[in-house]
Amino acid sequence: MIKAILIDDEANNISNLSGLLQKYCKEVFVVGTALNADDGINLINDLRPDLVFLDIQMPGKNGLEMLKSLSSYNFEIIFVTAYGEYAIQAIKFAAIDYLLKPINTEELIMAVKRAADKSTQKRQNIQLENLIELLQKNQTRSEHKIALSGLKETRFVRTIDVIRCESSNSYTIFFLVNAEKITVSKSISEFEKILNEYDFIRCHQCHLVNKKFVTRWIKTDGDYLLLEDKTMIPISRQKKVYIKEQLNKKY
Repeated sequence: MIKAILIDDEANNISNLSGLLQKYCKEVFVVGTALNADDGINLINDLRPDLVFLDIQMPGKNGLEMLKSLSSYNFEIIFVTAYGEYAIQAIKFAAIDYLLKPINTEELIMAVKRAADKSTQKRQNIQLENLIELLQKNQTRSEHKIALSGLKETRFVRTIDVIRCESSNSYTIFFLVNAEKITVSKSISEFEKILNEYDFIRCHQCHLVNKKFVTRWIKTDGDYLLLEDKTMIPISRQKKVYIKEQLNKKY
């Protein structure tokens, strides 16, 4: 049985989610609900849930500000939101589940299953800690770590240690500076949005590269970017102008 707390400033949203959980996720037992962040904090401290469903946008103290007030994160979390807020990018970066309102039943079931799998390990939620650090902006950009979730574990890798990403069907392969490769079951398009602000450029349908590792633009039998690890990455014809702009017309 998974002990859950629902935190949302609208009572009808809590009622709707409770009904969905009761119908489709019978392993979840709702032990408490709160209509604001302060009551949510008290519930978490008193009831020590396994799982928290948290609305991001609430009046007064929002969901993310609420999380910053906690001293530990011994629970899994699923964010619930009606908007595509700025925080969604950070949530994706930290590989934390979120649901958009109105809640899709299949997405709810899958999110609960992932939370249940992680909750059984009963450990401090490192993904949530990583998100809080990102939101607090107390790190330099070079220290930011992206969460890469594989089948057996989630790795936290500094963006500056990622040389490039390569698409493999619905998977993305990350190539790191230590010659290690990590395969993640998400499309390269999703990582393009996440890594765009970290100076990564999509030079080809299958390739996303870190600009800091580009050493040369080679123009033989097509256009390629040569990276520090000697990899040759093709440039799509449609992206030539964009790539030149991104590389500050270095080539």
